[in-house]
Amino acid sequence: MAEKKLCFIGAGNMTRSIATGLVNNGYPASLIHATNPSAPKLAGLQKSLNIATSHDNLAAAKQADVIVLSVKPHFMQEVCEQLSTLDLSKKLIITIAAGIPAKRYGDYFGQEIKLIRTMPNTPTQIGVGMTGLYAGDEISSEQKALCEKLMLSGGEVVWVDSESELDQVIALSGSSPAYFFLFMEAMIDNAKASGMDEEKARQLVQQAALGAAQMVKQNPELTTAQLRANVTSKGGTTAQAVAALEAGNLRGIVKQAMDDCVARAQEMAKQY
Repeated sequence: MAEKKLCFIGAGNMTRSIATGLVNNGYPASLIHATNPSAPKLAGLQKSLNIATSHDNLAAAKQADVIVLSVKPHFMQEVCEQLSTLDLSKKLIITIAAGIPAKRYGDYFGQEIKLIRTMPNTPTQIGVGMTGLYAGDEISSEQKALCEKLMLSGGEVVWVDSESELDQVIALSGSSPAYFFLFMEAMIDNAKASGMDEEKARQLVQQAALGAAQMVKQNPELTTAQLRANVTSKGGTTAQAVAALEAGNLRGIVKQAMDDCVARAQEMAKQY
């Protein structure tokens, strides 16, 4: 498959994550262009990745084969209407915005478009990301393969069958790195409060988290419940800690957080 000219509209954290993954995996920097109103953001991308940058969305999109919409949902309509003056019939549009349904983009652009919704996460920047993808029936297998190739440069991908399922992807992987960071932050803060050096506490926590994730990945035949049980000796220290988490309704808190995440995505679908 011939490599395509890419245009990222928006130069925030997710653009940086995806573009870094692409360049680190050999995608030609000369084929990547990013636009943004912020000169410092563009300068940072140009310096670190040697990609083209500009403030002109229209000119950059006109030259691109693939347009990646990487702007906040409340800016999306304005950006799409600006690009609607272009003939988009031969371009693939990829959006990484949460909440906004595919049909809404057709309204924004005022023409028939080929659009794939994706939900990546920030670990894409270091090649261990997770991206959920959704495409309607109008998207060709070649276009799906192209989108998948781009997103695989930053980690793993999962195709979902419906847009409602993509809301679950947001809660499960798009937003979840923040959950894990918060949990690790709380552990580190507690260790510091007990007198441990922060650097040492962070080293211990980050390696434990990495090891736990690798054990889940490398033992697909075992449920996470079984893996947890394997660590939890009856009457031991781990059992005491797990009991405290269960007594504190950790599962209920997680459920509430994920339900609220999905609800917000559904609100955004109506709002924008």
